[in-house]
Amino acid sequence: MREVQSLVKRITLVYVRDRAAVFFSILSMLIILMLVWLFLGNMNSENIVDVLSTYGGVRDAVQDKKNADYFVVVWTLAGVLLSNCVTISMTVMGNMIYDEEKNKLACFYVAPVGRIKIALGYVLSAWLIGTVMCALTLVAAQGWLLLSGRETLTAVAMTQLLGMILLNTLVYASLSYLVALFIHSQSAWSGLLTIVGTLVGFLGAVYLPVYMLPDKVASFLKGLPILHGVSMMRRVCAAAAVENTFAGLPAEVSEQFCENMGIVIHMGETEISVELQCIGLVALSVIVLVAAAAVSNRRKLRDR
Repeated sequence: MREVQSLVKRITLVYVRDRAAVFFSILSMLIILMLVWLFLGNMNSENIVDVLSTYGGVRDAVQDKKNADYFVVVWTLAGVLLSNCVTISMTVMGNMIYDEEKNKLACFYVAPVGRIKIALGYVLSAWLIGTVMCALTLVAAQGWLLLSGRETLTAVAMTQLLGMILLNTLVYASLSYLVALFIHSQSAWSGLLTIVGTLVGFLGAVYLPVYMLPDKVASFLKGLPILHGVSMMRRVCAAAAVENTFAGLPAEVSEQFCENMGIVIHMGETEISVELQCIGLVALSVIVLVAAAAVSNRRKLRDR
């Protein structure tokens, strides 16, 4: 596996030294933060306060607003983490397109190294860098919560999120490799990355919560791995926020709210558990890797 390690090291160094690549890989995260900060955050928190006020009773309006604001922060954090899993993996995989344009990939293929090792090098590097960048984002968010006087995530929650980051990054590193097999120019890959970076916020119901989308659109999103990935992260990030926000209200209220905000996903009348979501993502990554191996093998025969 020395060849794989060498390729992973090379791609990692190329990525770290390219400041533009680092910036654009987190561009979707910056877009999400700006939209939430400027437009969506206040709207979502006001909607939560309105929901709480409809149930009457003696409530602390100031505390409700504080809880609602905190919920929006941690709910958005889950969306940011998932967006990074997607876009950073794709950005790193762009090195494969660059190598092909510069004929470096052809050199790798004629070297005494199996194609499976070359593929592993690209996939593992995207997985590694994507995981590290997402972990750094999580640590930065934890520090910001601490400095702003808000409740920080527990050690258990951080551990769970790290596991989810590893799983989701593997899925999108695999998908990126499969897609990269069909694209042969950096301009085409950059265009695709721009489109994906823009769409990921919509496909993950980050810009607009699920309840604000048409039923057909919401049903379509429930079939995509992006919504399930962000859903499992929201369960962890927003668990304490939901409990504090809806304290004293019937359980049905918080359950319906979690469904509306894409924290919990239902297929018909069945709630999709985190365990089932994890199994689905693992299965997807295996299917994608098998498909990528088949495509790569056909390309090998054609190249001959």
